[in-house]
Amino acid sequence: MNRIVDFALRQRLLIVGLFFAMIVAGVIGFINLNIEAYPDPVPPMVEVITQTQGLSAEEMERNVTIPIEVQMAGIPHMTAIRAISLFGLSDIKIQFTYDYTNEQAKQQVINRLSQLPPLAGGAQPTLSPTSPVGEIYRYRIVAPKGYSVMDLKTLQDWVLQRRFKRIPGVIDVTGWGGKLRAYDVVIDQNRLTAHGVTVAQVLAALSKSDGNVGGQTINFGEQAAIVRGIGLIQSPNAIENVLVGEAGGTPVLIKDVATVKVGNAPRMGIAGYNNDDDIVQGIVLMQRGAQSMPTIKAVQAEVANINDSGVLPPGVHLERIYDRSDLINLTIHTVMENMVVGILLIFALQWLFLGNLRSAIIVAATIPFALAFAILILVLQGESANLLSVGALDFGLVVDACVIMVENIFRHMVERSAAVESGKGHYTMASRFGAVLGASSEVSRGIFFAAAIIIASFLPLFTLTGVEGHIFGPMAKTYAYAISGGLLATFTVAPVLSTLLLPDKLAETETFIVGKLRRVYEPAASFALRNKVVTIGGAVLMMGLAVVGVRSLGIEFLPHLEEGNMYIRATLPSSISLEAGEKVTNEVRKIIASYPETTAVLSAHGRPDDGTDATGFFNVEFFVPLKPFDTWPSGMTKEKLIDELSKRLATKYPGVDFSFSQIIEDNVEEAASGVKGANSIKLFGPDLVTLEKLANQIKAQMAKVKGIEDLGVFEILGQPTVRIDVDRAKAARYGLTPDDINATVAAAIGGQSPADLYEPGTDRHFPIIVRLQPKQRDSLESVRNITIGAPSPDGNGTIQVPLSEVANVKLTSGASFIYREHQERYVPIKFSVRGRDLGGAVEEARSRINQNVHLPPGYHLEWAGELDNLKNAISRLEIVVPISLVLILLLLYANFGSMRDSLLAFSAIPMAIVGGVLALALTGTAFSISAAIGFVALFGIAVMDGILVVTTFNNAIDEGAPRENALATTVKNSLRPVVMTCLVAAIGLLPAALSHGIGSQVQKPLALVVVGGMTLAPLLILLVLPVLISRYSVRLPLSQRKKKHDPMVDDQGDTTTSEPGVPA
Repeated sequence: MNRIVDFALRQRLLIVGLFFAMIVAGVIGFINLNIEAYPDPVPPMVEVITQTQGLSAEEMERNVTIPIEVQMAGIPHMTAIRAISLFGLSDIKIQFTYDYTNEQAKQQVINRLSQLPPLAGGAQPTLSPTSPVGEIYRYRIVAPKGYSVMDLKTLQDWVLQRRFKRIPGVIDVTGWGGKLRAYDVVIDQNRLTAHGVTVAQVLAALSKSDGNVGGQTINFGEQAAIVRGIGLIQSPNAIENVLVGEAGGTPVLIKDVATVKVGNAPRMGIAGYNNDDDIVQGIVLMQRGAQSMPTIKAVQAEVANINDSGVLPPGVHLERIYDRSDLINLTIHTVMENMVVGILLIFALQWLFLGNLRSAIIVAATIPFALAFAILILVLQGESANLLSVGALDFGLVVDACVIMVENIFRHMVERSAAVESGKGHYTMASRFGAVLGASSEVSRGIFFAAAIIIASFLPLFTLTGVEGHIFGPMAKTYAYAISGGLLATFTVAPVLSTLLLPDKLAETETFIVGKLRRVYEPAASFALRNKVVTIGGAVLMMGLAVVGVRSLGIEFLPHLEEGNMYIRATLPSSISLEAGEKVTNEVRKIIASYPETTAVLSAHGRPDDGTDATGFFNVEFFVPLKPFDTWPSGMTKEKLIDELSKRLATKYPGVDFSFSQIIEDNVEEAASGVKGANSIKLFGPDLVTLEKLANQIKAQMAKVKGIEDLGVFEILGQPTVRIDVDRAKAARYGLTPDDINATVAAAIGGQSPADLYEPGTDRHFPIIVRLQPKQRDSLESVRNITIGAPSPDGNGTIQVPLSEVANVKLTSGASFIYREHQERYVPIKFSVRGRDLGGAVEEARSRINQNVHLPPGYHLEWAGELDNLKNAISRLEIVVPISLVLILLLLYANFGSMRDSLLAFSAIPMAIVGGVLALALTGTAFSISAAIGFVALFGIAVMDGILVVTTFNNAIDEGAPRENALATTVKNSLRPVVMTCLVAAIGLLPAALSHGIGSQVQKPLALVVVGGMTLAPLLILLVLPVLISRYSVRLPLSQRKKKHDPMVDDQGDTTTSEPGVPA
């Protein structure tokens, strides 16, 4: 280290140049640094979507979901496989361990799907492009009068989707709302019967009439001409003229038995926005692992280009609904504001305690250097920053090493000045260099051990895995980079700036604040030393109170990042139709929009056509961006708004469950647990009826628990079903098989698409859907009268057999949703916790369920969501934190060479923890992983101050001072450095602890713990630790030190030469 300092002093101009170059490079790096509002905490996950026409939930489970589950079993690194089966859709999510990349996970799934046997009805599984934090931009298509939602949907699918998907970082664009254009062939059953043809003949005719062929080439002289047979259907007129069959020698065409018109495919969902009940929106999805800000900027540029370049028809343009960059910019503003205020406070603190402006400037200069160093490494490694990795940086911790260095340099320069003024030497550059080098050599060992201990204290952050590891891992890396940059500045920039900025004539002056503190502290320390039992007893009492305080703290996994929006989910009756649910959807949207705190309301009823959101017509989601909180009426908070809105909606719509979340939070929670809700209980068992009965019992018990909100059971039964049971014996009399009957039923009622219509001059094509007239299929009686074409008994032609002759038609109730995990069925009970800590609410609910709900054999419960993640994180910390503490103790022993002194310095840790616990208790903040990281951060700072006090005492003893005088010296010389190092650490995070802006919530518990711990720590360390030293230290002067007899005393003694007030 001394050689580094010597090199820096000899190359002063180079170091100053590099300092400014680093600052400039840091600014450039920060501009180019990708900053996320929140890291993606969900492990690699592949979603397999399979859509079919008309299959019920039970048929989807049997014929699609279970075969795919079986095929996926045994994939390496797979941790969970979750599935949802509902009408026409199977959604399977395969989750992998974090050591797998997304691409590796996808490839494994693709390999298994390639070996999957054919599924029922020719269903083809596809991979979903969605990811938990992938939604970065939403827009709606706005058009003048005359444009239908079908026209806008066509623009979305054939123009806009393609333009956005070509942007680097964008994986897909989900079109939501509108009508998918189709050409309906509406069959009249009476005309069909009159002409003696069947539905199956119509389907076959269309299928054979829609295609082009190639016939190789024909030579015309020396030229070769290719041969094309054109048979594509390119107009409704072409559909009408398709030959179906013949009757009495007369051709029967489509137009003879059906009406051809422009229609739409059955709608799966409807989107609304403010006063518009039916809109078309696009959701831009970012590729998982891509960088948000570059991708969002490219999307914004493309939107501007589309609106300005005439890509869309005149009067049609895109209007922004949601832009992730708004949240990112707000969080950056919050972080930067806290950071700047924290730096200014550290600067002011240095000035107030040292009484020298130039020394404060030198210490403060370390902060931008360290930050620039960290940013450059992040940029060079292609990593992203986020709210926690940058916002939770405690620059007080980063500059502690520089504080030690500059304070010692300042003291040596004062001694040099005093010597010169007394006639012992001259003011030369050599003597200036000597003073700086001498000061740095004294503290290099102490700085090394202080940095090593701080890094050791952050060891638990590097070992976190799972969700919490991906959230706090970037913060651990950024801390390591910043501390490394701070150390580099300490041994290069600080000595050079001290040489250039500190004047020759310096005098040690005690500032007003230090003088005030000393007048209070020294009598208090004297009293503590005279009354050791009282002092130690008081400290033990405070630690006991802290233990009690810990037990009274609430528990939550992570504080919720405020996104500045609400995401409200309404669960309607499970059997409701899309059309019936629209009335409630539109009313609720208008109620929400009536609140002045909202800026807009977007509703999404049902699911998108691509099946990427596995839900039914009963599900309605409302996205509600909010106005800035500082513009709200006085006294109104988001919690009050949610409470008022929840009560109003529950009163107006009894039987409809409403839950409140945020858009990113909702996506992450659903991806992590597989359930649309913040938390859930998963009740596993084989029988759906029993599952629903037990789930309602559990819901009734949870409703009695205070703080449990948004409680609801996902209904899995109650889907009205028209059941058509083929009578095989009767069908056989007519020469019909069940497949003949089912094929006609599927086409006549549900509709089938045997061909597409291709628009001339474009690549657009739309399905041709064959279906009976609505009045011939919209009642049980109509269904019974549907005719099936059967072979005529005389062998000539066909006869029409009513469905009622060969099948039993009845209305029953069946499954609407079937959830599966670990290849077992389950039903989820969702809930949120508001106005109470998560841990306390869950423990009370668990107790009630255990006492009052008795599960039969084969049924069991699992708690999913935030609490499960919290328990996993705590179980790991319970192993790693003790290891970290042992490592700190070993480093202390390496420093002191005495276990007794090491334990004395180590005792500063519980003293610091007391303040952190009190800070959480007094502010009503629950214990979370963020708070746990705050306690981990306290370890290094507290131990550093413990080293400082113990070293001060040991140095006084080594110089031959009696124990009483050594203790007096310790009391006198420890005050300023201990208070400075503690308050610098606390004040660096004070703005974050007090902040209420968007983006401050996740870092706030961490900041509260550090600020509380470091504010109270000086009081306990300066009063209690000298008493412990007086009682337990057996340090002897160097001249009297002999071979040890007590194993707690070292052989050689401590030979360090650190000055008082400086850690050794």
